[in-house]
Amino acid sequence: MSKITDLVAEMARPIVAAQGCELWDVEFVREAGEWFLRVYIDREGGVSIDDCEAVSRALDPLLDEADPIEQSYNFEVSSAGVERQLKRPSDFERFMGSYIAVKLYKAVDGAKEYLGYLRGYDNGNVTVETKAGDMRTFESAAVASVHLRME
Repeated sequence: MSKITDLVAEMARPIVAAQGCELWDVEFVREAGEWFLRVYIDREGGVSIDDCEAVSRALDPLLDEADPIEQSYNFEVSSAGVERQLKRPSDFERFMGSYIAVKLYKAVDGAKEYLGYLRGYDNGNVTVETKAGDMRTFESAAVASVHLRME
């Protein structure tokens, strides 16, 4: 499915930029038996509903014309959100020092989620400093997801 998301990202990037926003992510997922194409946008100071609507109205006809997805799907444009997922190395660089939640595939010391400040990112390995001051580094293979968190 990454081909679909890559193609949609290429189509969306100039439309999103024209609205003064940046493209955060594109996902194509199946939930409750239905397919969803989601375009996440970001903007300094936050994304408004008007931003989402403008991107949706401009991108929707292009998607219809290019027809990159064979099956029927629901199309959504939304803000990346304050508790967005960090995926790319540039995301980790941008939010270094921010408060995050690291979710693990398997429990480590009895926990599958660790909260703390992002202190390092190296080739998928994530280093977190807890509020108690403990430093923990999680190998990339153990990390299910990393999200920003509100303190």
